[in-house]
Amino acid sequence: MDMNSFSPMMPTSPLSMINQIKFEDEPDLKDLFITVDAPESHVTTIETFITYRIITKTSRGEFDSSEFEVRRRYQDFLWLKGKLEDAHPTLIIPPLPEKFIVKGMVERFNDDFIETRRKALHKFLNRIADHPTLTFNEDFKVFLTAQAPELSSYKKQGPGLLSRMGQTVRAVASSMRGVKNRPDEFMEMNSFIETFSQKINLIDKISQRIYKEERDYFDEMKEYGPIHILWSASEEDLVDTLKGIASCIDQCCKATEKRMTGLSEALLPVVHEYVLYSEMLMGVMKRRDQIQTELDSKVEALTYKKADADLLTEEIGKLEDKVECANNALKADWERWKQNMQNDLKSAFTDTAEENIRYYEQCLATWESFLTSQTDLPLEEDSEDKI
Repeated sequence: MDMNSFSPMMPTSPLSMINQIKFEDEPDLKDLFITVDAPESHVTTIETFITYRIITKTSRGEFDSSEFEVRRRYQDFLWLKGKLEDAHPTLIIPPLPEKFIVKGMVERFNDDFIETRRKALHKFLNRIADHPTLTFNEDFKVFLTAQAPELSSYKKQGPGLLSRMGQTVRAVASSMRGVKNRPDEFMEMNSFIETFSQKINLIDKISQRIYKEERDYFDEMKEYGPIHILWSASEEDLVDTLKGIASCIDQCCKATEKRMTGLSEALLPVVHEYVLYSEMLMGVMKRRDQIQTELDSKVEALTYKKADADLLTEEIGKLEDKVECANNALKADWERWKQNMQNDLKSAFTDTAEENIRYYEQCLATWESFLTSQTDLPLEEDSEDKI
């Protein structure tokens, strides 16, 4: 079995543990299918928000049924992401789309914005479902199965405000002290994250600029077809030629529009998702360092006997186990994430390149066909010499 598929937060359900074990000769069977669709707008006296229908189909025994249907809003997804980070601080949690804050509600709730967010939320849940550890998280199961009132009650069972404030204060204190002896492998990992973040942000900006320029080119080109049709009405000798040019322009417009759709659906979302991933990775490294910093502070306190030695020794033992589990979880998840990242980006850029080739071949064939038809027309006596 692949020991890298286990995390320090091992699920206690026997069936969940069995599901995590993957034998070499056993096919990787998917047993959890999630769909996010049917967005609905809700208007109250206090706020306006969108909910999404989530349909879950599964054959897992720990679920009470084989199919569930619930509705969730963006805040619920944020809650789930936070619970996963609390339970698995050094696992790489998939990113959520940003919560854009805009002036005016029309822009925020237009169809394009809602559809873009729906796709991102769909990918978020399915990445969790495909993760060897996160997929068995109890909060994830409740998110998929509980109706809205049940989920609201479940959320209230979490740690109280004072407890959360205490955790935040300790985290801030740890970050202020900083980690002293980060292992070399995590130094390399941190260096990779910083370089990756710079490059993927640059690629994201370039991709967005290319799409904008393509959109401007498309909007301008759309005007030329009708112009040539109008022009042909005043040029009897050039009617067929001008209409032929208009037809070519129209076909190229359709090809350009298809190409832009490919960019907006296949490339831009993938690149931007990994921009968000780079931010998530920085958070994961920060949480790993906080755990190690807490251990280092206890070891330092024991060295200078700043507190009860027996109590500190016991705490240090627990923290050493915690650091080891956190490190092992991150190392295993890191390799899985890198492989997925390489596959996703390679596929996105390969598909885009192939679509570009088809686009140029289609436009070239369109104009070659038009020019061939023009050369078959009878020429004036001296026209052939000029050509």
